[in-house]
Amino acid sequence: MDNTQVRKKFREHFGTSGELYFSPGRINLIGEHTDYNGGFVLPGAIDKGMLAEIKINGTNKVRAYSVDLDEYAEFGMNEADVPAQSWARYIFGVVREIAKRGGQVEGFDTAFSGDVPLGAGLSSSAALESTFAFALNEIFRLGIDKFELAKIGQATEHNYCGVKCGIMDQFASVFGKEGHLIRLDCRSLEYEYVPFNPVGYKVVLIDSVVKHELASSAYNRRRESCEAVVAAIRKHHPEVSLLRDADMQMLAEVKNEVSTEDYMRAEYVIEEIQRLLDACEALKKGDYKTVGEKMYGTHHGMSKLYEVSCEELDYLNDVARECGVTGSRVMGGGFGGCTINLVPEDKYDHFIETAVKGFKAKFGKEPKIYPVKIGDGSRKL
Repeated sequence: MDNTQVRKKFREHFGTSGELYFSPGRINLIGEHTDYNGGFVLPGAIDKGMLAEIKINGTNKVRAYSVDLDEYAEFGMNEADVPAQSWARYIFGVVREIAKRGGQVEGFDTAFSGDVPLGAGLSSSAALESTFAFALNEIFRLGIDKFELAKIGQATEHNYCGVKCGIMDQFASVFGKEGHLIRLDCRSLEYEYVPFNPVGYKVVLIDSVVKHELASSAYNRRRESCEAVVAAIRKHHPEVSLLRDADMQMLAEVKNEVSTEDYMRAEYVIEEIQRLLDACEALKKGDYKTVGEKMYGTHHGMSKLYEVSCEELDYLNDVARECGVTGSRVMGGGFGGCTINLVPEDKYDHFIETAVKGFKAKFGKEPKIYPVKIGDGSRKL
């Protein structure tokens, strides 16, 4: 990411220069809607993210400039000082969450910019939170461990931005490691690095530029379905507290006790947790063909059983199959956003050309193309 713009704007606004910090956005290769069911996710940090220049200013105020929006905000650091601009609340929230944990932060100046595409499901907000959590921890020598830095970002979303997100996005941003994905256990928060070196392949996201409105209510309904099935299974198997603990046989036992819809939702989740574990084993062997099959399996499950896909995403998935793409699936919660694709290099150009042309002819607009590489997590530049 080019830092000249941030440096230039920082100097213009504050007449000096500070330190540069960066945190990445993330992809999730496989493992969708598994987090709130106690399962696993498999994210990786990418080579796009948020860059901030920061310097202590000797006041009790934060003076912040968003390069991308060309907006300036100034705010104090007490609970009552919530800034009006929504982007500034991410920075304010991080400052407040650090203070709640006993960390002493003083006033600072900052200018920041990002090359994580907004609204594409690559977690630009988590990248922003992680950048400031990581940077303030270093600048003020607070000694907060990386795990807590990720939790500070998550708590910022919950308490200052009104989004009840899981820990995955912030975790991937802080803990990212080049050449690796992170298998995160969403229940215990134990994690392990899984090798990801797809030589001869490219990873590319195709953004459908669609956002369907029903996402949040539909998301809540699916959580309720999962909880209903767990309640039914628990009557027979008291040890089951989340779908993560259940298997297909347990699900079959309660088929007549739950609705068809709830049954389908649970079937998807139980299968998805297994798909992720299988994909991790395949990655350790460098078997990308199997990884790709699991990705297609996820897409089918999200489309037909969990019903969170849409016509545009299904179309992109079909085109990927027709063009010989190794693996493709809808990435993220669904109802729009991107497909993530594992593409053999020799098929890449043909695939992109076919997808863009066909999508435009069918839906009247062009999808956006984001090639990504897996990179390191939060760092000082």
